[in-house]
Amino acid sequence: MTKPSLLTRVISYLVLFSIALVLGGMSFLLQYKSSVFKSSLEPTAVAQVYPFPVSVNTRTGEIFENPAFDTFYQTTFAEANTPPRQLLSKLAAVLSTQNWYQSLASPISRIVVIWPGERKEEVVKHIGDIVGWDSAQRIEFQELINSQSPTLEDGKYFPGQYVTHRSASPLDVASLISTRFTDEVIHRYPKTVSDQVPLEEALIIASLLEREASDFQNKREVAGVIWNRLFIDMPLQLDATLQYVKGSNPGVNKWWPVVRPADKFLDSDFNSYQNKGLPPAPIANPSAEAILAALNPIQTDCLYYFHGPSADYYCSVDYEEHVSKLKQVYGRGQ
Repeated sequence: MTKPSLLTRVISYLVLFSIALVLGGMSFLLQYKSSVFKSSLEPTAVAQVYPFPVSVNTRTGEIFENPAFDTFYQTTFAEANTPPRQLLSKLAAVLSTQNWYQSLASPISRIVVIWPGERKEEVVKHIGDIVGWDSAQRIEFQELINSQSPTLEDGKYFPGQYVTHRSASPLDVASLISTRFTDEVIHRYPKTVSDQVPLEEALIIASLLEREASDFQNKREVAGVIWNRLFIDMPLQLDATLQYVKGSNPGVNKWWPVVRPADKFLDSDFNSYQNKGLPPAPIANPSAEAILAALNPIQTDCLYYFHGPSADYYCSVDYEEHVSKLKQVYGRGQ
């Protein structure tokens, strides 16, 4: 293969630079509009927010079809989840970790991103690295988020893209995140909803879904299994909780390490193999979509599930069927 000429390479670099510049500008304008102007539009935005629908009856232990679910999803999330919007959002989020992209987007601002399913340590590191905080500022940032209601260390770093000043203080960023959490979650969680499923429980289940499921549909499927187990007081037995326990160990250099069979015996309140019911707190920071899925699971008889090599979802009504499917897919049981 012949080596491209200098002119060809220069043109290629210019094209890539132009694409990056356009993406940077578009991302900045979109995020500037949504983040900076949001406060001035807050009264109108809050008035148009509808409560989360709920398709779970925790008193009778039933999952039912709630006719309000489809309408809520279509009016709240459907447009943002179109492929073009998702692609642009993901591109901007990935590129935001690059200094050159941040400079292209704006010389005075910084785009910080919280990914759904990140734990607080990940969030603090990524934001701190982009804005240039020292260790004291990172601790201050965590304390500011922790001080907001509800009292949780994880679950309130609301996922999304935020635009802030390149020299933003911990208070600046914490205010942005807390405002977004209030707008997207608290305002959708009135007493009529919390009387059915307390907010903390919804955040815990949603955090599990972020780590255990793939897309929105699958989150609802897995939520059905989680609720089924809760209804019969069966341990959840979710590997994500073991990852959370292991990742909380200062001696482990990964936030979500690989789970080994011996990890099922780890001594922790978050170990869902050893303890029944929900973990004591969220294990990650869930999106509004995950909260919606937690409150609106798909009806199922399944008590077990796993994902295949291509992220295919398999669920079973009993352990024997579960093992049989594992052997078919992976050639082994669990």
